[in-house]
Amino acid sequence: MGQACGEPPVLRDALIRQGAGIGGLSLFIASSFSGAFVPETATSFALSSMGAIGQLRIMARALAMTIIPCHVGQIGPMIATGEIGCDVAMIQVSPADAEGRHSCGLISDHVLDAVARARVVIAEVNAAVPWTPGVTISRDEIDVTVHCDHSPVEVAGAPITATDAAIARHCAEFIGDGAVIQTGVGGVPDAILRLLGDRRDLGVHSGMLGDGLVDLVEAGVVTNARKEIDRGVSVACALIGTRRLYDFVDRNPAIRMAPASYTHDTAVMARLSRLVTINSAIEVDLTGQVNAEASGSAYLGGTGGQVDFVRGGARSPGGHALIALAATAKGGAVSKIVPTLSGAVTTARSEVDVIVTEFGAAQLKGRSMADRARALAAIAHPDFREDLEREAHAIARRGF
Repeated sequence: MGQACGEPPVLRDALIRQGAGIGGLSLFIASSFSGAFVPETATSFALSSMGAIGQLRIMARALAMTIIPCHVGQIGPMIATGEIGCDVAMIQVSPADAEGRHSCGLISDHVLDAVARARVVIAEVNAAVPWTPGVTISRDEIDVTVHCDHSPVEVAGAPITATDAAIARHCAEFIGDGAVIQTGVGGVPDAILRLLGDRRDLGVHSGMLGDGLVDLVEAGVVTNARKEIDRGVSVACALIGTRRLYDFVDRNPAIRMAPASYTHDTAVMARLSRLVTINSAIEVDLTGQVNAEASGSAYLGGTGGQVDFVRGGARSPGGHALIALAATAKGGAVSKIVPTLSGAVTTARSEVDVIVTEFGAAQLKGRSMADRARALAAIAHPDFREDLEREAHAIARRGF
């Protein structure tokens, strides 16, 4: 099923109503922000996802969902080979143009792979979905069409806290004129975008785009004029925002939707200079290992596109890959810079470039484990630094 703001509500609700009568169903959806999937409604199929992303965290907390650990860029190929099953593809598209082609609208990540693999393609043709340049599907590829006219899923901007703003200030220091940015949605990404109003000729190559893009384009900050590829065009595979964003992208030639095989491809990103990628984490250990998935037995996030973009930013000439996180959790009771991770290693320490908290930025690329530990302890919350510095000293004594 189409994910994020490309989730097809009419088809989704029909599946919830009818699934029990069909029997034996499983459903893969990469993320969901609709709130429709809760333990009470999702009993007629076995739900799986790449993570507890958006409101799927409710399902993970209730142990009502299984996780397939994978990068965003791997989902399409796994559908193509059958490793992720796809007998029926349920998608949301815009109305067809004069040539009989539907725009994928708000999500273009692995849609084409699902359509190519599926025995049956059911398309919710929504008159309220914008026509976005890029990925299109011919009406001949659709087996069943359901017409509707209702607002797609919308995701409003998150409130920006003082901590978000402090983290954003450190992140923004890495973004100069002509930089190309990749970021997600949430308090920290929104806070970063608000700090870029004095930059010139920024570019965008991202998995997601939100409402903050509109402000930067209208202010003349994002022009994509200096990109080595896709010049003049902001590229993404998911639009996650509100009607303001959807109206802005409708038939806008300065926006192009692309499959994740392009947006998340390291070789593509390596052709962009000054690419700055910004992703989040649950915790980071003193050697630079990043956990973006689980805290103990609670699954809270997912692999998503983090590794793809960390690799892309680190390999871009003049670029950087930032991992941004608050220094503490649970009201300051727990440090998120830790001696040992409590969950999975999402991004290996050999891939990590820069870790950012509200207390500063630790540049880890090319540094020894002892140097990394000292740098990370220095950007932890002051209440936890003494213990972390002690652990860093032990690492320095061992050398690893």
